[in-house]
Amino acid sequence: MNKRIVREITPITKDDFFIVLNHFNAKFDFPVHYHPEYELNLVLYSSGKRIVGDSIKNYQNTDLVLVGPNTPHAWTGEQEGGVRVITIQFQSDLLGEHILSRKLTLPIKELLERSKAGVLFSEETTAVMADRILKLTQTRGFDSLLDFLSILYDLSISRNQLNLSSLSYVGQFDTSKSRRIKMVNHYLYENFSNPVRIEDVARLVNMSPSAFSHFFKKRTQRSFTDYLTELRIGHAARLLIETEKNISEICFESGFNNISNFNRSFKMQKGCTPSEFRSQQTLITKF
Repeated sequence: MNKRIVREITPITKDDFFIVLNHFNAKFDFPVHYHPEYELNLVLYSSGKRIVGDSIKNYQNTDLVLVGPNTPHAWTGEQEGGVRVITIQFQSDLLGEHILSRKLTLPIKELLERSKAGVLFSEETTAVMADRILKLTQTRGFDSLLDFLSILYDLSISRNQLNLSSLSYVGQFDTSKSRRIKMVNHYLYENFSNPVRIEDVARLVNMSPSAFSHFFKKRTQRSFTDYLTELRIGHAARLLIETEKNISEICFESGFNNISNFNRSFKMQKGCTPSEFRSQQTLITKF
């Protein structure tokens, strides 16, 4: 696996319907990454390359793509003149199977299924939807959820959609079917704020530490240490967004044992320091 493909821990929590990340003057400096959430990405006023799975294509001026769970993706682009990126992330259970299976919502179900390979929307659809997506960055309350569902439905019935990646490629990043990975994830989410030893985690799934280390890296494309660090950084990012706790408190609550290590790891993962990240938190809206 390409070591540059990283698993992102997103700021969304189980209590959120979706989150909107509003990037002004986007730098396009995040590496190719994947995460278990869906992502609708609108790029404005830029041109560059779009990477979704094994598809690497140029885009011009505007780009609107729905990326499914665990599908690697990234955008590169010019950074001059007011580039703006709106990213909407939502979890796979936003609408339950019992709702998606109804006749009225079947188009949404089919769109979400196709999004595993990435869905590129036409220029005509993007032109119509851009203003509605921008408006979503300013709305609040229950109406914002209705507006978002309406956007999803209209996208699902739009014409000239294009799948970007081969499903055989993106499927290899889906760890949800591994019983052992599920057990490890559950354990880590319960214990990441405390010292975690690989020996204890390996014992949990009846493996030796060396065998577990090899198995874990093969299934997640990350070393166990890197994965745990990313989980802790993701939790810290959520606390920086949602609470007024000071950075020292957040450092230790997220499982780091000193501030310098926390700052270094955070900047490596997020491209900025915790304090810089907090100063940008107004650009993230949760619903």
